[in-house]
Amino acid sequence: MQKQKDKTGSAFDWQILKRIFEYTKPYKKIFVFAVFTTLSLAALSPIRPYLIKYMLDNYVAIPNLTLLTYTTILLIGLLILETIIQFADSYFTGILGQSIIKDLRIQVYKHVLNLRLKYYDNTPIGTLVTRTVSDIEVIADIFSEGIIVIVGDIIKLLVILGVMLFLNYQLTLISLATIPVLLIATYFFKKAVAASFHEVRNQVSKLNAFVQEHITGMNIVQIFNREEEETKQFKSINAKHRDANVKAIMAYSIFFPIVEILSSVSLALLVWWGGNGVLKNTATLGDIIAFIMYINLLFRPIRQLADKFNTLQMGVVASERVFKVLDTNEIIVNNGTESAENIKGVIDFKNVWFAYNDENWILKNISFRVKQGETVALVGATGAGKSSIINLLNRFYEYNKGSIVIDEKDVREYEVSSLRKNIGVVLQDVFLFSDTILNNITLNNSDITEEQVVQAAKIVGAHDFISKLPNAYHYNVMERGTMLSVGQRQLISFIRAYVYNPKILILDEATSSIDTESEILIQHAINKLTENRTSIVIAHRLATIQKADKIIVMDNGEIVEEGNHQELLKNNGSYRRLFELQFKDNAIVV
Repeated sequence: MQKQKDKTGSAFDWQILKRIFEYTKPYKKIFVFAVFTTLSLAALSPIRPYLIKYMLDNYVAIPNLTLLTYTTILLIGLLILETIIQFADSYFTGILGQSIIKDLRIQVYKHVLNLRLKYYDNTPIGTLVTRTVSDIEVIADIFSEGIIVIVGDIIKLLVILGVMLFLNYQLTLISLATIPVLLIATYFFKKAVAASFHEVRNQVSKLNAFVQEHITGMNIVQIFNREEEETKQFKSINAKHRDANVKAIMAYSIFFPIVEILSSVSLALLVWWGGNGVLKNTATLGDIIAFIMYINLLFRPIRQLADKFNTLQMGVVASERVFKVLDTNEIIVNNGTESAENIKGVIDFKNVWFAYNDENWILKNISFRVKQGETVALVGATGAGKSSIINLLNRFYEYNKGSIVIDEKDVREYEVSSLRKNIGVVLQDVFLFSDTILNNITLNNSDITEEQVVQAAKIVGAHDFISKLPNAYHYNVMERGTMLSVGQRQLISFIRAYVYNPKILILDEATSSIDTESEILIQHAINKLTENRTSIVIAHRLATIQKADKIIVMDNGEIVEEGNHQELLKNNGSYRRLFELQFKDNAIVV
């Protein structure tokens, strides 16, 4: 499993933030409105305490019921206005964040779909799931709780401080006496929570990777009675996830009481100094009430700012991880312009060398030719390089040296999607989605009708078993097709290949894991599929490829023999030895 260590990042990593805000362009009006509502709230917040001070000093100290009533109505109106703007602000920043992550998630998923298989060889699937789902979800908080809100809170603080200094600078200084202590506490809180949140995200990624991998391989876990050991591993990872969250909880548990204590101390200092001021006529009762409200308005955003900075920082870290996936250049270069729609299916491998890593060669100087409509079989021990040949033909991987030619044109000259559309592949390990048999065959291609699927199933020999299932072609096979046998899944993959009518067909160990009865059905299907079609068959069971036009025997990445079944038996070489191993109890007739 690949181990990845992510950076903690900075809350104001301007390069990352600039890139994130590029995604606001399609939603410019919503973004502008969200900024406007945030700034409006910052401007409106200090007005209410000032109005209350004005009422107390002018219409209560000097009684004036009429003006007091009018001012109270104005105060209620202002409160309603603030409520409406608060709703609009929360709604539009939320809408903005969700719209952006929708676009970003689509972009990431499309990019992941186009990554070459080598990338998946080195990257845990659970990690990619985390990047595509939960990490992107965190990015939404940059808009709903992050930079826009932070800027609004800072402006609110500045406006409130300005009003307080204007009203009474002495009361302001007394009220702010505990602020230095609060700022120090906030700094340490922010640092502690940032580290714990970062660890939480790492542990979530590890949890997702572990759970996805082990649920997928649950049959191996149960076959080898490893449930207890796997539970221990899961408990260990889960405990680390818990510990990371506990660190954050501890930081909050210490910080919030400190804020409350400092807020209470500020209020006590204010009442003490302000009370003396009222007695000495250097302050009014309205000043004290207004300052009490201002202190609450000050301490609330200061307390939340540390949390919002951490939210912003986690959004930046999540963005960095997501952009790392987007910036991954593990993509097959698609510079081809030729369409493979009308290819005849003549295949030439010319001195092909291939290695997955460096020069650890999997294929060494491979050369062979497949004529139009010909069936060529590849045989050899596991690891001989048979599957690598079909991966190169489909351009799932790029060969290092030599050339692969289809109809006298290098495969790199063909547009990738067009090339793959005209090469059908039936794998040994058939993958079926949690969907109906019909959708698993058509892969939701609206150009393929149910009638075509039924006709193909009859030709392949699978119609009888499908029609006996509940809902027949609309039967849900569940995840990975677990409701069907191996042979049934294999037959469905044959129908899938047949309805797409590829010019070139590749069968990779299509009969290696099935019983004799299913093999007869599948052999019939193979005969129908390969009829008048260029085919490459990889097989362990030599009985299934005796009628092939040509058999290529591979060993350690090289071709060691080539010919038809009868010719290779006469050679007394590698093929004959393989044949004798499989049919040692039967007489060999040449």
